[in-house]
Formats: sequence, C-alpha cells, structure tokens
Amino acid sequence: MDLSPAVNQQTLADFLATEFPQNRCTLEEVDADGSVVVAHPVGEGELRPGGTVSGPVMMTLADVALYVAILARIGIVPLAVTTHLSINFLRKPRADRRVVARCRLMKLGKTLAVGEVWIFSEGEDEPVAHATGTYAIPPKR
Repeated sequence: MDLSPAVNQQTLADFLATEFPQNRCTLEEVDADGSVVVAHPVGEGELRPGGTVSGPVMMTLADVALYVAILARIGIVPLAVTTHLSINFLRKPRADRRVVARCRLMKLGKTLAVGEVWIFSEGEDEPVAHATGTYAIPPKR
C-alpha cells in the first residue's frame, strides 16, 4: 500500500480549523509511514474531579486522529464518518500536560477504514489510553 500522504499537513490543519472551529485538537505530524500525531490541550475545563483528564476529551482526540489519518490518505472527504469507536483507559493522564495521540491505519479500503490510536500524556512513555475505530468512506462520485 502506498503510504505517501494524499494531502499535506497544512491543508489538513486548515481544513480542521475551517470546518471544525470548535475543535481544540491540533495536527502535529503527518508521517511518511502513514501515521499522524494529534494533540489536545489540558486545562481546567478538561479535568474531572480528582484531577484526571475526562474520557470525552480522550475520545475526541482519538476520533479526530482517526479522521485526520484517513483524510491524509484519501484526500479531503468531509463526509467520512465514524461507525465505531472503542477506547480502553489504561492509566490516569497528567493534568498538567497535553494529551497526544498517535494514529496508525490498520486497513484502508474503498468503503471502510480501521485504525488504532495510542494516547499519551505529553512527554510520557506509557500510554494512558488505547482506541480502535472504524470509519465509513462515502462512494466516489
């Protein structure tokens, strides 16, 4: 499979900023190996009682990472949608650092894409969550 990006990092970042201005995720990398890195800031609004990053923040990060990884391969297809997203929370993320996701596509077909996302507290080696997801890709017209 050709892993070279169909869309460059700046084009993807611009698309996210324009189409999803409410999204606080930032695209950090689009790698030649087909993976992407996306980050989400952590502040008071992202914390649950006990000082841990909320699950919805990490689910959002995983979903955006999958979406971006797919668009990097197939081009800007806004109507690609999540059909399944599952996450395992592994340990408490740090409250004083961004959460960072690395996504790798496991399968990219004509109508479905499947990927996995590892989420880390920035600068830490141990993952705080692992997600897998499937996206439906609309037919080409």
